Amino acid sequence: HLVESGGGLVQAGGSLKLSCAASERIYSSNFMAWFRKPPGKEREFVARLGWGFGNTRYADSVKGRFTISKDGPKNTVYLQMNDLKPEDTAVYSCAIGRYSTNSDRQYDYWGQGTQVTVSS
Repeated sequence: HLVESGGGLVQAGGSLKLSCAASERIYSSNFMAWFRKPPGKEREFVARLGWGFGNTRYADSVKGRFTISKDGPKNTVYLQMNDLKPEDTAVYSCAIGRYSTNSDRQYDYWGQGTQVTVSS
């Protein structure tokens, strides 16, 4: 069970920090990821993190602006989003899986999503 929080409305250039809390322990073999679904578009990969080693990957569109991180004892993953742009507007969802992949089909459990709206 994953629960996201931290979404909202922000002006372009602003920042938001999303949180995703897991109700159960996340294992070192797991991978946590953030995806987003812009209005009228398909869901797309944003960032992922290997829980055990903390290795990260980012979509080119967010590289240098977004940072994925974790708090192990809290079983929580974060997405710090800086220099937000109107094209970042989307429903952001976190997911947990067993493979290091950008494919949403490979993730096993998903949160309900949180809306991020960036105004110009």
